[in-house]
Amino acid sequence: MGALLLAAILYVGFSLNPYLDDAGEPLPEGAARLMGTHRQLGLPSCQFLVMSGLPCPSCGMTTSFALLMHGDLAGSWRANGAGTLMALYCAGAIPMALFGAVAGRLPVVGSLERWALASVAFFLPLLLLRWLWVVAWKLAGAG
Repeated sequence: MGALLLAAILYVGFSLNPYLDDAGEPLPEGAARLMGTHRQLGLPSCQFLVMSGLPCPSCGMTTSFALLMHGDLAGSWRANGAGTLMALYCAGAIPMALFGAVAGRLPVVGSLERWALASVAFFLPLLLLRWLWVVAWKLAGAG
């Protein structure tokens, strides 16, 4: 079940087109979105961004996944580097989840609870540090 969920997340990233603007028109050659791809799913704009003018910690995450699923590693990293690492982690976790389904236990961590805790303990600080960097960069007028 976990492998299917992870594969579905990556499939959604693959099904989105980060090379289209909000009107569905192609961006100039070589250009890609840095955020907002989630709007192709019918979701609203990030309200944190709308209200504060600053991106939220997850701004660019969907776009990062979509760019990586389209083979654009550099674009994915620019959109949200934490998202790039998370998408790669999801892809790498699929074989682990399949092994767990067959063997009845997960390799290395042994349980789903420990795997989830270790994942959150790794990605949450990474996501927050990346966000603080982006906000500091924008507030300094560099971005």
